[in-house]
Amino acid sequence: MLKRRTIYPLLLTFALSMADAAKEPAEPVVNYVELATIMYYDGKYDKAVEELQLAKDSHTNIEWDKYHMLRGLIFSKDEKYAAAAEAFSAAIEATRKKVYLPPVEEKPKKEFLFSVMSDARKPKMTVSTTPPFEPEKLRREQIEDLYIYLSQVYYKSERYIDAVHALDSAGSKGSESASLYTLRAECYWKADQRAQAIDALNRGSRLFPSDTTLLRQKFYYYADLKLYRASIEAAREYMKRSKPSEQEYVALAQMLQSGNEHEEALKVLEEARLLFPNSAKVYVLLAHYYKQKDMPYTTADLFEKSSYYDPKYLKEAAEMSRRTGNLSHALYLNSLMSDNAEKTKQKVAIYVSRGEYDMVIGLRDAMGRYGLLENDNIRYALAYAYYTVKDYDKAEEQLKLIEDDELFSKATVIRKNIEKCKNDSMECI
Repeated sequence: MLKRRTIYPLLLTFALSMADAAKEPAEPVVNYVELATIMYYDGKYDKAVEELQLAKDSHTNIEWDKYHMLRGLIFSKDEKYAAAAEAFSAAIEATRKKVYLPPVEEKPKKEFLFSVMSDARKPKMTVSTTPPFEPEKLRREQIEDLYIYLSQVYYKSERYIDAVHALDSAGSKGSESASLYTLRAECYWKADQRAQAIDALNRGSRLFPSDTTLLRQKFYYYADLKLYRASIEAAREYMKRSKPSEQEYVALAQMLQSGNEHEEALKVLEEARLLFPNSAKVYVLLAHYYKQKDMPYTTADLFEKSSYYDPKYLKEAAEMSRRTGNLSHALYLNSLMSDNAEKTKQKVAIYVSRGEYDMVIGLRDAMGRYGLLENDNIRYALAYAYYTVKDYDKAEEQLKLIEDDELFSKATVIRKNIEKCKNDSMECI
């Protein structure tokens, strides 16, 4: 039997060890949703999905609103819009049921002021700066944010009317910017609800009168509807209140032209030429409009100016110079072209205009190399060149291969003339 003095120290040691064990903190619970959030913002979407799955499998009371919202955001990044819409909808329902708890605050330590004249200790009065806890306000704001996310994925999955309904359900956040009204309008437009699209732009303009993007959208819609008068009015108002881009000037000019406002279209483009002097597109559009007004010299000059900024217009520049009779300059512009097939084809036309048929014949190998003799017009030009220099056999060789009905008739006339020339050379002097 152990002596009492031996037992007491053992009991004391055991008691102390049990007390120490009781003091050891419990193992902290892992917040997988929080970890998933960190992974998401680090761009590690696969890891975020894994953490969310661990959260679901943990059988703990997790924040389901955040869980579903994160899934929606990840699905959106992966362009899985149907799954994202389902997740955001689940997040909205979870937020409706969520119990918001006030934040845990540390109790402030009491501070005492000591009077110089007295030992009495008085507590220092402090004023709380913590905003009041408003759970329903938090719930409403969170649901509005989720509806904004939902509208975006509906739009991307082409559920346009659902996107509009989501915006409407987003409360004040669904109407807080002009861009959300352009989104509404675009949804209606793509759903073939044209009147509602225009109405959405009008409502947005009333709420955001200083925003010009709504006006710009409106004049494009009116143009698509061929309501040119309304489109022109919207465009003019837009241009008064903003600094339009080159493309917007071009679009307005095209609308004016479509609405038979030809002089106004020219004025807009001439203004654009001053603002964007290096724009090939503006020069080309002006060239086409002056061509319609039968002003070939102005047209030729404008096409040449456009070619300074975009070489693809050299062909048109050379062709207009040829038509105005400035053949030497046309040949110079043609020499700058990089497309050898087009260059050769145009060179044939220039040499024919100059009456230099031997030069046309000199292009015979190039015509074959670039497959141009498959074009009956080029073949006829070569045949006529041979005929003109009295190489009748080669002329007939080319004329026989022509299949185009109109050119075949012309070829028949030349072949008859060749026959006369062969029978009596005096006929072709």
